[in-house]
Amino acid sequence: MAPFDNGAAAGLLRFTTAGSVDDGKSSLIGRLLYDSNAVPTDQLAALERHAARHGTGDIDLSLLTDGLTAEREQGITIDVAYRYFATARRKFIIADAPGHEQYTRNMVTGASTADAAVILVDARKGMTVQTRRHIYLSHLLGIPEIVIAVNKMDLAGFEHAAFERAARAAAEFAVELEAERPHFVPLSAKLGDNVVSPSARMPWYRGPTLLALLESLPAGRAAEARPLRFPVQLVRRVPAADGSPNGQQVRQYLGRVESGRLSVGDEIAVLPSGALTRVRALSTLEGPLETAAARRSIALEVADEIDIARGDLIVARAAPARVTDRLQATLCWFADEPYDPRARYLVKCGTRTVAARFAELVHRLDVATLLAEPNPDSLARNDIARVRLSLASPIAVDAYGADRATGAFIVIDAETNATVAAGMVDG
Repeated sequence: MAPFDNGAAAGLLRFTTAGSVDDGKSSLIGRLLYDSNAVPTDQLAALERHAARHGTGDIDLSLLTDGLTAEREQGITIDVAYRYFATARRKFIIADAPGHEQYTRNMVTGASTADAAVILVDARKGMTVQTRRHIYLSHLLGIPEIVIAVNKMDLAGFEHAAFERAARAAAEFAVELEAERPHFVPLSAKLGDNVVSPSARMPWYRGPTLLALLESLPAGRAAEARPLRFPVQLVRRVPAADGSPNGQQVRQYLGRVESGRLSVGDEIAVLPSGALTRVRALSTLEGPLETAAARRSIALEVADEIDIARGDLIVARAAPARVTDRLQATLCWFADEPYDPRARYLVKCGTRTVAARFAELVHRLDVATLLAEPNPDSLARNDIARVRLSLASPIAVDAYGADRATGAFIVIDAETNATVAAGMVDG
């Protein structure tokens, strides 16, 4: 198995998977891991022992992920499982979330940082309501690349027509959503056709295997091209680097560059206050830097004595975020308890948390029909709605479509501290 190093690969691809019941998602993930030699030897030995005990001969690759099912049945909460593997060309993180309707919140969680979504469709059944839900959510969450994996082609006789029916329906729904055209791959996760190796049983398909497609998709680079966004996570005092006498200290502002890049000498603004300064120094545990790009965790020092605290957002002076105390957003309700207009809520965006109230429930969306129900009385678990929020103090945000890191937020119950919803700021 190739070693996995989260920080080392510029080409790291994060992708999520989704599928209706029995579409073969667990088998597909298992096949990807197995055929790319990413299954640890102890797990492989356990699968072989299981096959020997049950007299099946072939190992059941779905067991690589379906072990989570038993834990859920025992009351152990596992919302999203992350799988790591690598090939000679790229490293991957798979966010494996339950795909049933009642687990919409888990898909939202798993997809929030994904570069791609692999959505399974049973070649015999074609598009279902759940498939529509998964494609819609992937589009709503701004996942750049959507892959429709038409699975169980072996049970459809490897017929081109079966693949075409499923692909055509998914493509038409994408047009309805005004989404980019998805990628399509016909495969059999159980037998391995077109997962890692090309299938001789589908000569009519001339495209890449699923793994080859995933190895070729763009990832992460778009974040560097966007304007600088650096949420301040922590403020600390450290001895001055020049060894000044009398115990002189400097303040460092710690966090992760979510988008863009910054260099020593750059002009920056601190939001929501609007204070202006320049970058005096950048560093990591390994030492000083001249420049830092998206997804890099750093310590930053500024040239002027200004007030900067956790929750502030550092941006390029020439490309600031929007500062506002009102949000219009699309929101997915996570909590088992319904929305309560009398409850006290908090909004957390980046590292800033402020008190908030729901000014209006504009509409609730039926994902199956894409019809909106105006002015609903409440929101229940997995409901998706357009809302307006009023905040007790201003925050700095972007539209979610422009920057997922600064356009996403969570809603917290102020009494229980539980996360009850996640939202995306509208443009």
